Amino acid sequence: MARASAPMKTPPAYAVTSVDHALRLAVVLQVEGPLTVSAAAERLGVARSTAHRLLQTLVYRDFAVQGEDRVYRAGPVLELSGRSPSDAARLRAVALEPLRALVDTLGETGNLAVRIGTTVRFVASVECDQALRVGSREGMVFPAHTVTGGLVMLAALSPERVDALYAPERFADRPDERPDLRRLHADLRAVRRLGIAVNLERSERGLAAVGRAVLDADGDPVAAVSVSMPTVRYRKERVPEIAAALGVAADAVTQSL
Repeated sequence: MARASAPMKTPPAYAVTSVDHALRLAVVLQVEGPLTVSAAAERLGVARSTAHRLLQTLVYRDFAVQGEDRVYRAGPVLELSGRSPSDAARLRAVALEPLRALVDTLGETGNLAVRIGTTVRFVASVECDQALRVGSREGMVFPAHTVTGGLVMLAALSPERVDALYAPERFADRPDERPDLRRLHADLRAVRRLGIAVNLERSERGLAAVGRAVLDADGDPVAAVSVSMPTVRYRKERVPEIAAALGVAADAVTQSL
């Protein structure tokens, strides 16, 4: 018996052309590989300036990266998209309420992040309502060693495992992205001693953050909760209060898991 064919897809009447173009480029980067601006423009049938703006937007949101050869390749978000999406969705679902409570307690933006390899992806973010605030980081990807969530999760690994993650051969095509391992190990020792990580403009200018690991039933880190604020509101004296609130949020996520 012949199989019935799938119904034909028709574009929605309300489709936004620029969004559609960006999504098409993201799919091409993930499935087919690198693109130049000219190739992207030809693929979409748009001007090179338009293709350039679309690709730069994908770079900003970590869907693409641009090498020194000016060629665009799939970025960290697309590389992570096929890895445990259901686990990330489940974590996000159970973390939203604890994050809201965290924001209510501290009055700053709360986040949940997961680590894959040497990168960290923010899977949930709840903004505070202050006029000057750190915006949502949801969906963004950062090098693990530059953000509190990454540091607290790396700190759970043995020094040997950290060395293996950051082995020179893993960064052969991007040596500038490999951190100074002596400094990183010193940072991780401090995180292990304190149980939290503090980020003072390490990842972004004008941003301060404090993070803590979320543990599973076996005591292994599966994610990290953090609170982010403008540096003008960061006070070292508040760190114990922030750490305690993060502990409450992390425990609530663990219990929900």
